Amino acid sequence: MRQMPGQPGRVGVARGEAERDPISDEASGPPHEHPCTGSARPRAGAGTLLEAALTRENLQLAWKRVKANKGAAGVDGLDIEQTAEVLRTSWSQTRQALLAGTYRPQPVRRVMIPKPDGSQRELGIPTVLDRLIQQALLQVLQPLIDPSFSEHSHGFRPGRRAHDAVKAARAYVQSGKRVVVDVDLAKFFDRVNHDILIERLGKRIDDAGAIRLVRAYLNAGIMDGGVVVERHLGTPQGGPLSPLLANVLLDEVDKALEVRGYSFARYADDCNVYVGSIKAGQRVMAYLRRLYGDLKLQINEAKSAVGSAFGRKFLGYALWVAKGREVKCAVAHKAMDDFKARIRQLTRRSGGRSMEQVVQRLRPYLLGWKAYFWLAQTPRVWRELDEWLRHRLRALQLKHWKRGGTIYRELRTRGATHDVAKQVAVNGRRWWRNSAQLLNRACQ
Repeated sequence: MRQMPGQPGRVGVARGEAERDPISDEASGPPHEHPCTGSARPRAGAGTLLEAALTRENLQLAWKRVKANKGAAGVDGLDIEQTAEVLRTSWSQTRQALLAGTYRPQPVRRVMIPKPDGSQRELGIPTVLDRLIQQALLQVLQPLIDPSFSEHSHGFRPGRRAHDAVKAARAYVQSGKRVVVDVDLAKFFDRVNHDILIERLGKRIDDAGAIRLVRAYLNAGIMDGGVVVERHLGTPQGGPLSPLLANVLLDEVDKALEVRGYSFARYADDCNVYVGSIKAGQRVMAYLRRLYGDLKLQINEAKSAVGSAFGRKFLGYALWVAKGREVKCAVAHKAMDDFKARIRQLTRRSGGRSMEQVVQRLRPYLLGWKAYFWLAQTPRVWRELDEWLRHRLRALQLKHWKRGGTIYRELRTRGATHDVAKQVAVNGRRWWRNSAQLLNRACQ
């Protein structure tokens, strides 16, 4: 999603998108680390955050996480194994450059990911080496910075996940705050102001080397069509540090809302504030415009609004009122439409794939979708989706059998009566109609 977007496994994660305890990771590390990597504890009197990030144990753990993510190669074209070979001989020089402040990250590789609405999301894929360094730095910075974040922030934090934000939203609405200020930032990751971000980061950590390295990654630029494009704004999605830096910047807005006692839940750049009336919601929206304006960020007016909490979606979920005035969760209409569009693509009858291949591609998507939307309290909708999916698979199977004689023989071996098998076989090319009605009852 990730990347829902964890989608789609993460290693050493008890729950949530970020690590709870980095020491618990059990994946395999890089082969033959260079002896100059250092020890687990910084040297007495000279222990900077950057030195702590470059210790042997911390780098081993960072390598395990980078390797477990199985990411693509960056602009250098080196994958995980190829980078490991290079590091065996060049890591000593790289480490010295990092400590001296002369290391310059390579540009990130631009990748455009299509979105269901037809637009595209820009990702920046760093090289494996830069992902390793970012992950090592993240493992040192996150335990220091994360405890200072607002309790209303749920995105990309240890022990937190999107479900926590949805549960908080449901609790606010259940308490009577039925109006939501739904705020979505326009191209947030592309518009992060580097100077403001570094200034906010400097208030949380006192380490010039670590801040200088973060600044170098922000200024690394993007490789697009073989040309390096310099960037003075934005922190490209795709690097391990980006989520933490986003939370550092947006935490100022969280604290301002907390001071005023507002009920809200934020996940990355999606923030919902729950109030008791439309007028109160309009005041909050004006206040948020000022707060985000101070950070040089812009609200997406097309996707943001003040309205009923039952008419807006949050992280793919919608809310509804059941008997007894209990507020429950459901899958939002847009998320449902996206699900059906993806299923249609995976089960299309012109793909030239066997049923086994279709199921192999379908299974991980269904399991991931179900794992994310398990909070939905709509049993009837789940049953209807299951019936619709089986309908599509039956139509696909009928087309695979093709000829009437094959259809008749296969249906008879599966328990269909002579009359049903014959009627379906005679109309063999009416795949969708035959896969419902008679065939549905015959194969139950």
